[in-house]
Amino acid sequence: MTDRVTFDGPVILGAGLAGLTAALAAVDTGGKALVLSPTPLATGCSSAWAQGGMAAALSDEDAPALHAADTIAAGAGLCDPTAVELLTTEGPAAVRALAALGAPFDRQPDGGFVLSLEAAHAKARVARVGGDGAGAAIMAAVIATVRATPAVEVRENARARRLLQDATGRVVGLIAEIDGALVEILAPAVILATGGVGGLYAVTTTPAQVRGEGLGLAALAGAEIADPEFVQFHPTAIDIGKDPAPLATEALRGEGAILRDRDGRAFMADYHPARELAPRDVVARAIHAERAAGRGAFLDATQAVGAHFPHEFPAVFAACMGAGIDPRVQPIPVTPAVHYHMGGVATDLDGRASLPGLYAAGECASTGVQGANRLASNSLLEAAVFGARAGRAAAAERAIGGEPVSLEPLPDLPEAALQTLRKAMSRDAGVIRDAEGLERLATQIEALEPAYGPCPTVVAAKLIVRAALARQESRGGHYRADFPATALPERTFVTLQDQETGRAVRYAAE
Repeated sequence: MTDRVTFDGPVILGAGLAGLTAALAAVDTGGKALVLSPTPLATGCSSAWAQGGMAAALSDEDAPALHAADTIAAGAGLCDPTAVELLTTEGPAAVRALAALGAPFDRQPDGGFVLSLEAAHAKARVARVGGDGAGAAIMAAVIATVRATPAVEVRENARARRLLQDATGRVVGLIAEIDGALVEILAPAVILATGGVGGLYAVTTTPAQVRGEGLGLAALAGAEIADPEFVQFHPTAIDIGKDPAPLATEALRGEGAILRDRDGRAFMADYHPARELAPRDVVARAIHAERAAGRGAFLDATQAVGAHFPHEFPAVFAACMGAGIDPRVQPIPVTPAVHYHMGGVATDLDGRASLPGLYAAGECASTGVQGANRLASNSLLEAAVFGARAGRAAAAERAIGGEPVSLEPLPDLPEAALQTLRKAMSRDAGVIRDAEGLERLATQIEALEPAYGPCPTVVAAKLIVRAALARQESRGGHYRADFPATALPERTFVTLQDQETGRAVRYAAE
């Protein structure tokens, strides 16, 4: 018989920046929070791997309104302006709050933040740590704070196997697998902070464990999902055959690194007037095209960074040197890789999902702030700003609903089937898509459920592919070779039941 416990506070699934920020915010009012992490803290989450930093209007030459304008421009018509205004207005305070926790942001001699310029930003506004170590350093500071906060209970080697709901549909807890044993945890609120979908693809810059499980769990419970078709491909993953692929941060191009083909020709002027600083989707497609044409793609930072690599970009330097590439004197082979999911569980500005008792924050949520194409270095900022809001709102939930109506854990997709799915997703739902490939992929995914049951990872893949088929236009991170033009700026809002009955519901962006 499965053990059952009742927890008097929000249970948070995931221990990246969004999850831990939510936990700290939840206990600020005197309550408590339980964090379930599938891996030891600081591992298995994308936050710790983030290189560029946190974008915010931190200089006298910048303003939240300018940051908002850049975010909306990158979002290709699908950003929610209210969510963007909130993000950019609260952003500077969020960065300063993390600095107060001990995050060692690079500083000017006068104490101001060292700010990097990244693609599609009109101003240098990315607060960084050691050039390319922001995520790891920020997470170290937050984890130390969590460890020193008795009201936050952390259980590692713990993952969700099902959301528990009462007869009204309210989320009343979850089935968790902790150290190999199943336990039912009843709670007033559950916050999903499980990250994105990179592990559903064969080429990704995210940890392998991040494969859409939170998205699938929410969808199987009946939650509304927003914009699942919008997957961002980072243009410059380091192409050295590693899984996951190491990342060559956007900041390198901000410093002046040039994209060249194997003959040394700079090619970005053929694709966009902003060249290397064009929006990520444009750069990703350009690199994809160059590689598909057999010309290859290489990031040349030998002049822009050169001898300063070990100090300025130590993570990139180490990854390259480990593969026998010296980026001080050699161009870095690069390829597009899944990096971020703009879609996710649809939430309001306080993280509330469509199901009572369920919240979501960070990459697995869709607040509308990222639109169709996330602006560089807005992800850690979103995790901090909206993680805190979700934590505060969830902590205000007091009552646990009725008795759970279904107590069976959901199945896992076997490893061999997962690897086959990953290859198929990269092949047919990648940088460039078309109906033929997406329909082939949808058929392949449909065959998985009869064989393996309703696996959350399969459901997440299904949501992405069906929405990509339904969106017969190209916009942001979603590019259809058979529909290259843009159409009406409409967001996708859909439930799993809607998709299965052919009713993909869309509402125009505000």
